[in-house]
Amino acid sequence: MITKKDVEHVALLARLELTEEEKEKYTQQLNNILEYADMLKKLDTENIQPTAHPLPINNVFRSDEAKPGVSNEAALANAPSKEEGYFRVPKIV
Repeated sequence: MITKKDVEHVALLARLELTEEEKEKYTQQLNNILEYADMLKKLDTENIQPTAHPLPINNVFRSDEAKPGVSNEAALANAPSKEEGYFRVPKIV
């Protein structure tokens, strides 16, 4: 069970300033979440296979095919500054 003191501790760690109303509200909400999790523990899952996802997922990626790349000239066509076939950028130290 979550107490108001637990909520205050988490708020302190998160550097949050909560009003008394917010502390009460969050305490109640967190306890409701824990109660619901306890309800889920009571479900009979004896004959249920573990899954990574509740719905079947198909791979939607296209096949990996080698294709020609962009030429050096095309890549540098709109470059604001270029030198010897490369992008020229300001030196940063």
